[in-house]
Amino acid sequence: MREDIMIIGGGLAGSEAAWQAANAGAKVTLYEMRPKEATPAHKTGGLAELVCSNSLGSTDPLNAAGILKAEMRRQGSLIIKIADEVRVPAGSALAVDREQFSLKITQALEGHPNVRILREEITHIPTDAVCIVATGPLTSDKLSQAVARLTQSNHLYFYDAISPIVDAESINLDVAFRASRYDKGGDDYLNCPMDEPTYHHFYEALLAAEKVQPKAFEQIPYFEACLPIEVMAERGRQTMQFGPLKPVGLETSDGTRPYAVVQLRTENAHRSCYNMVGFQTRLTYGEQKRVFRMIPGLEQAEFLRYGSLHRNTFINSPHLLRNTLQFKERGTLFFAGQLVGVEGYTDSAAMGGLAGINAVRGLRGLPLVTPPPTTAHGCLVSYITGTDPRHFQPMNMNFGLFPPLSVRVRDKEEKRQLISQRALEDHAAWMSRSGLS
Repeated sequence: MREDIMIIGGGLAGSEAAWQAANAGAKVTLYEMRPKEATPAHKTGGLAELVCSNSLGSTDPLNAAGILKAEMRRQGSLIIKIADEVRVPAGSALAVDREQFSLKITQALEGHPNVRILREEITHIPTDAVCIVATGPLTSDKLSQAVARLTQSNHLYFYDAISPIVDAESINLDVAFRASRYDKGGDDYLNCPMDEPTYHHFYEALLAAEKVQPKAFEQIPYFEACLPIEVMAERGRQTMQFGPLKPVGLETSDGTRPYAVVQLRTENAHRSCYNMVGFQTRLTYGEQKRVFRMIPGLEQAEFLRYGSLHRNTFINSPHLLRNTLQFKERGTLFFAGQLVGVEGYTDSAAMGGLAGINAVRGLRGLPLVTPPPTTAHGCLVSYITGTDPRHFQPMNMNFGLFPPLSVRVRDKEEKRQLISQRALEDHAAWMSRSGLS
């Protein structure tokens, strides 16, 4: 076995993994194919280049993303440290000067005595090294083929078909009713019934809604099994009724069958958030909020995640990974970043940091660690490794992932304060127990 840790990919996850591993005293070789090999989205050869927005999301401690950042700061995150240094005004959001951000991260890693950076493409998964694969949504074709062979091709995906997720507490249960189609599958589904006028009104609004235009590198063919809901509507007024809105096999409490039904499937064991089944979409976020709130029972819906459809290479992590981010069939191999099914810059970097920490521990024969599920890091790990693999979709950090409090709190702000306090206290205790503080 090689004595260094091999990290494939110099994006946010790979850069954070390299920093955490190197600061723990391990020798790291970071492989980044740019600028020798270009991607359809990147413009430079800099590490941790931001290809879309220049915002890393909220820093508000009452925001789930803000809790994650607070935990990362405590862990000595390079990504958050540099982001703070090159921050530009954006209210409570952590927005950065993208050129300075990439430049300073590149300089920090180039100047680290334990880090060696090699500008070359890796086309296979090594077996002679502790390795972290953190190649992100634009993983090269050759490496994608290697990952497909390793994971079996049916567990590797090249696009997101994401449906919105709503907060369970914002669903009107006086309208939505629990039932599974033909009474099969228990009561894991909530059903939002539509009468005929409501359905036609919703249909017209869906056709007229503003849609996001994909970037050139995100152009993908639609797959019949996961058409955007608005594309389904474009195929005919009744098409959705034969797809995700079909009412067959569902009855309301008075024994009648609705004209159409929107089904919501629980996303976690806590039943704190629900997925809008079959509602992958290219509508803008504002239009999703407006149009989907026309659905009976969702008039006051709080969206924890909006729907999308875009290019993104990711693996079926619940099927393939341990909660240490190790590949189940090879303990020396780790996956991190968007490749494991998290969304967004900060979430990707957070998973890179954990992979870096555990790669060092694995190399030294120490027990690997997993943050408590009450922490922001632990929430993400629990989701990507503990979700039903049959319905796995990438997820960003949100309050719906946190376990419920021991007591019911109705006030939204107070509830978030208590979740945040619990997360940071449990994270501090975990770091102390793990020897990371």
